[in-house]
Amino acid sequence: MLKITLTAGDTTATLFLEGRMVGPWVTEVRKSCENFLQSGKELRLNLAGVSFIDSNGLALLSHFRARGVALLDCSPFVEEQLKGL
Repeated sequence: MLKITLTAGDTTATLFLEGRMVGPWVTEVRKSCENFLQSGKELRLNLAGVSFIDSNGLALLSHFRARGVALLDCSPFVEEQLKGL
């Protein structure tokens, strides 16, 4: 399971993710992020509460990072997972 919580201002939006970013939850993250990217707001993903990311989730985060999305507050484990991106 993955909990997605939004904090949005005038020009930025932060999605706080908690849980495991796997399977169908990767699709939910993609949908949530695309909505904000299309609005032109700066997007940040706070990954402090994420315990694991599967290969599809890592590919998605790599895609979003290349589009300028900031990945914030990663745990040491998640940081290791992201190093290969």
